[in-house]
Amino acid sequence: MRILYGVQATGNGHITRARVMAPALQKAGIEVDYLFSGRPPQRYFDMQPFGDYQTRTGLTFAMAQGRVRWWQTLRDLQLMRYWQDVRALDLSRYDLVLSDFEPITAWAARKQQVPSVGIAHQYGFLYPVPGHLRPQTMAKLVRWFAPVDQAIGLHWHHFGQPMLPPLIQPPLYPACCERHKVLVYLAFDQREQIARLLRPFHDYQFYIYTDIAEPIEQGHLHFRPFSRDGFQRDLASCCGVICNAGFGLISEAIQYGKKILTRPLAGQLEQMSNARVLEQLGLAVVMEETDPYLLEAWLEREPPGPQCWPDVATVLSQWLAQGAQGPVSEMVAQLWADQTATASVTEQRA
Repeated sequence: MRILYGVQATGNGHITRARVMAPALQKAGIEVDYLFSGRPPQRYFDMQPFGDYQTRTGLTFAMAQGRVRWWQTLRDLQLMRYWQDVRALDLSRYDLVLSDFEPITAWAARKQQVPSVGIAHQYGFLYPVPGHLRPQTMAKLVRWFAPVDQAIGLHWHHFGQPMLPPLIQPPLYPACCERHKVLVYLAFDQREQIARLLRPFHDYQFYIYTDIAEPIEQGHLHFRPFSRDGFQRDLASCCGVICNAGFGLISEAIQYGKKILTRPLAGQLEQMSNARVLEQLGLAVVMEETDPYLLEAWLEREPPGPQCWPDVATVLSQWLAQGAQGPVSEMVAQLWADQTATASVTEQRA
């Protein structure tokens, strides 16, 4: 079987998921080509697992100061280029298109009538999940943005729907808790804006990942350039994570047993829904607006215990290798049963 794997690359979460899937797909005997869209080619990093991958401009949101800028988004859309890319993508040598909410591969598959499977957190919004602010609007947006024949969502709970647990890699480093170390990843905030928020809390060491070329030290504020390995080391050793309400990083933080303070991107329906689900499940503290008092109270909290997720990548890859024909409900039941068993073992060890 040969698959074209389309990955939405606006944020790092989708790429991280593809890194987890790459060895599992290879082990399952599937030939895979990768196409990424949503960011300039020079801004990709640590892409060795994907070989000779392709990039396209795609569609993305304009962000500034923690908000979606809708007018700038509409102004910057290159719709003519986008549709040219959809029409020009030749899928004749592929048996299946796998889309992690990547629109060019999804629409090309639809137009060329190539079977397609979607695996992404966003596909969970096709089902009634707690926390939806505008469920019908979200479902329409998902279907329009990256339509697929078979959509499989990912979430922190199944909510009685055909959704899988988070698709993330096992911990890369042993988890520990440096009591006053905090990891910060607010990708769409300006560096000085983050510094103003964190500067008063001198008792804590903040490791802040942002778009810079070299590390910058400002006392207890440690600014770091993007690095998959460095980020994972700091994630494993910190006591807590401050981040937006994206799906991937929060799933990793839950796995490592870190306390989480999340600020959803204003105007981003997915993140606003995620924030409410996290509150309902007791997995994070939500900070709607910058609030030093809420931050101070959160810093004094104790972190929870780790919660390991099952091996979604292996089970999903085996299902794809069999032609994506088996009932999704069986895969969902198997993986959530594995999650329950893993949680029970973790509790006993604790």
